[in-house]
Amino acid sequence: MEKTKKKTNLTTKIFIALIIGAICGIILHYFVPASNFRDDVIIEGAFYIVGNGFLRLMQMLVVPLVFCSLVCGASAIGDTKTLGKVGIKTIVFYLITTALAITVALSVAKVVNPGIGLDISAIEQAETTIAESTSLTETLLNIIPKNPIQGLAEGNMLQIILFAIIVGIILAKLGSKVDVVSKFFAQFNDVMMEMTIMVMKVAPVGVFCLIARTFANIGFDAFIPMLKYMFCVFFALALQCFGVYMLLLKGFTGLNPFKFIKKFAPVMGFAFSTATSNATIPMSIDTLDKKMGVNKKISSFTVPLGATINMDGTAIMQGVAVIFVAQAFGINLDFVDYLTVIATATLASIGTAGVPGVGLITLSMVFNSVGLPVEGIALIMGIDRILDMTRTAVNITGDAVCTTIVAAQNGDLDREVFESNEEDEQVALA
Repeated sequence: MEKTKKKTNLTTKIFIALIIGAICGIILHYFVPASNFRDDVIIEGAFYIVGNGFLRLMQMLVVPLVFCSLVCGASAIGDTKTLGKVGIKTIVFYLITTALAITVALSVAKVVNPGIGLDISAIEQAETTIAESTSLTETLLNIIPKNPIQGLAEGNMLQIILFAIIVGIILAKLGSKVDVVSKFFAQFNDVMMEMTIMVMKVAPVGVFCLIARTFANIGFDAFIPMLKYMFCVFFALALQCFGVYMLLLKGFTGLNPFKFIKKFAPVMGFAFSTATSNATIPMSIDTLDKKMGVNKKISSFTVPLGATINMDGTAIMQGVAVIFVAQAFGINLDFVDYLTVIATATLASIGTAGVPGVGLITLSMVFNSVGLPVEGIALIMGIDRILDMTRTAVNITGDAVCTTIVAAQNGDLDREVFESNEEDEQVALA
């Protein structure tokens, strides 16, 4: 019983750390005078080192855990026909929800008109990074690794996913002939899950430092001229997360959306504080298994894939940003331009790394597709960190909803576990 208490407390501690960190950051920004001690020792010293150190620990787990999980998942699913069905369903679902997300964002932005009447001079502008556009053919070819070891070393998620699936299929096909190799991957996967549990014990401290540094740096000053833009993004994210996703969940599985949100909230909070989909993969897979009753053979395939190609939150930011910048610079966009934005942002989300701030870089590709000035990105860079955190929470929720739907359709969802109110006893991450 004592162990259960400890496990329950972790998620509570993460939320408490998140709130205290935000308060601490605001106090430092507004009430502590600028000094070498405040700026260099506390904010860019202790907070930066501990926060980013924790982030690196989580990122350290991602490649080996994802690779082993996918190998085990693919070999557990067994035949290529079932794996193909699961893969196609997952990819189609991800692409549809991304297109829906951009449509929601464009619709909300057209109603609110965030860029009309904006005083551009009031906004602090930053240097803009421009992304090179990659053709669809090159994106598809880049999925196939020339050197799988290099793909693993560089953390190229699409290449890792493909190579792991092929290894898993071959292990399933050879069966007892490769028992030693199959056991190695299964046991190494257990080692990585245990390492995840160890790292998660310092999560509250890491979350506190990440949030405190963010708020200590930005305060509220940067938000004021951008309130309409921020409102648009937040509102569209909320519609996607609590409207579109929950309707899809209810429609395809019949599960209670409120129960889903309640059980998945700790993962959303963790994603918010780290602003990286990749670092959230271990916690997502474990929560889906222990709280939702989703078989790991499904989640170990769909969640890493989603962290790589399903960027609905990022797509929403890009949709709102297009309207915002077009209005701020007095540029008229027609219906064809909006269709171009939907198509470009959907394709840009494929292969986008699940790391903080990457959405702003891919946004330049979307701007170029409809002839918007890339300098417009500099308008939103100052306040993007807080939006990045929120959209990451939406990204990983979309991955989890898709995983639950695919598992339900594949007969790999234990509804008794989902309906159970004893979820606290089943959280493995302590």
